[in-house]
Amino acid sequence: MRVRSTIVTGAGAGLGAAFAKAIAADGSSVLVNNRRHQDRPYPAEEVSSAIRADGGTAATDEHAVDLDGGPEAIVDAALQRFGGLDALVLNAGISGPAIKVGDGDTELRQVLEINFFANARLIEAALPHLRRSSSARIVVISSTGGLHGVRGRSAYAASKGAVTAYALSLADELRRDAIHVNVLAPYAHTKMTDRPGRAPDPRMAPEGAAAICAWLAGEACDRTGEIWVAGGGHVRAAKAMESRAAPFGPARLDALAAMPAPRGFDGGEAAFADFYQDAFGED
Repeated sequence: MRVRSTIVTGAGAGLGAAFAKAIAADGSSVLVNNRRHQDRPYPAEEVSSAIRADGGTAATDEHAVDLDGGPEAIVDAALQRFGGLDALVLNAGISGPAIKVGDGDTELRQVLEINFFANARLIEAALPHLRRSSSARIVVISSTGGLHGVRGRSAYAASKGAVTAYALSLADELRRDAIHVNVLAPYAHTKMTDRPGRAPDPRMAPEGAAAICAWLAGEACDRTGEIWVAGGGHVRAAKAMESRAAPFGPARLDALAAMPAPRGFDGGEAAFADFYQDAFGED
């Protein structure tokens, strides 16, 4: 019987490397994807070697997720090496420059190309093969910045908001195929979060968000269409919330903004139906 196989993008270091190692320890073969830079060592091979040294199965793939043909080549590499595909962990991404809107180029298009469009293309390339799996899983690595915004990182926040909404929509569409899709927003110290003069908190190592990623990507996961925030070995659920509806009036806005009796919804249609019922008392 074929061993379960998983693609982890952006897995050369940091969170991606921790995810790949945890998934391999859970019994899956792992394609460790990371773009190769000719002027520096290739870290994905170090991750793969560490997995193999611990008795796991891993191979590397150096295709960039945002290049023409990259997503298709990544999927083909997994199929050729492992004979099938069961899970995607979409971790590759960039933060973009720390620039406030109006103060310079936030590189919005470049950030969206890598953090959103490349992930969408990779999912499209993988779906025909995931549908052949008896327990297909997609884990989209996002950020709470996509829920709440990040001062000075508008491009990054926009890309994560886009990929989160895409994943939740996809989860609803793929329920009939029994493909589970979830969003993971990890908190961890990585090169992306490094700040000069600030020592990393050892409690926030990438490994602290790896166990839930491995579970979400694994056969045992029975949940879909959810957002999970993780770090330091802890996890919590997240949702976009809305207050009750009331007739418009400026005097009411402060009370509504305080979110009395907040409500979460499984999709935009459910949110609209609730609003309509709240406003008019009709279905």
